[in-house]
Amino acid sequence: MNYIEVAFSFEPAIPENREIIAALLSEADFESFSDTKNGINGYIPESLFSEEKMKTVLAPLYHSFENLDYFTTAIPDQNWNQEWEKNFEPIKIDNQCYIRAPFHSKDSHFAYEIIIEPKMSFGTGHHATTVLMIKMILSLDLQGKRILDMGCGTGVLGILASMKKASWVIGIDVDSWAYENSLENAQRNKISNLEIKIGNATLLKQESFDVILANINRNILLQDMELYADTLKIGSQLIMSGFYLNDLTIIKEKAKQLGLTYQNHFENEQWVAVRFSKNT
Repeated sequence: MNYIEVAFSFEPAIPENREIIAALLSEADFESFSDTKNGINGYIPESLFSEEKMKTVLAPLYHSFENLDYFTTAIPDQNWNQEWEKNFEPIKIDNQCYIRAPFHSKDSHFAYEIIIEPKMSFGTGHHATTVLMIKMILSLDLQGKRILDMGCGTGVLGILASMKKASWVIGIDVDSWAYENSLENAQRNKISNLEIKIGNATLLKQESFDVILANINRNILLQDMELYADTLKIGSQLIMSGFYLNDLTIIKEKAKQLGLTYQNHFENEQWVAVRFSKNT
């Protein structure tokens, strides 16, 4: 599958403006984003890309953003792995978790070593939100817990949960690339209790979990939080990331409406991971 990268530049290139563009582009079938010095890059399967649709959802911004411009680049499937392999470096988190590619050497100094080959999927561990989610997971006792990894990407969060003795892990993602990649990475790390499904939060009906991990984006989180809350057991926890620090207030307000109690949050480069509990 070929992808299209659209590089957006605008002024001021602040987190709030990046978030607005990402939210609008999500409505035009864009799947993932990365921050740049001058704005944000958006990624979408070539088969789904419509420049007209993209311009339509972004139309309101041309009056409020200064010098909003974009440049598109086709990313052939066969070149993707070559690109990330050239730049992919092992990641060390809290002296506990070591994330590496198959071609990197092992490091026995870490309690958890995860081998990830990301292909097109989000979640190599390099992005601030993935690091924050991993820090949250490392701080929890997951032994015997039933875990959901919503928007699983490469499967890295679910794999770590399994390594932390979770009894069962379900990963869900709308992207077929993520489905295939998570399965491959689970096998690569000899994980046998990770089940991967293609779909969205509607798959959660009739399910129940002790811990839900959701690293997506603000709009999707706000949209699906009620479904998350409905599937949480009493005493269970919801951990979310994919949004900026200035969105934490609205996330907290929504959680309170759903009967979830704020526990703590971590910050990194204006990104946030937050933990709530369900007590009633």
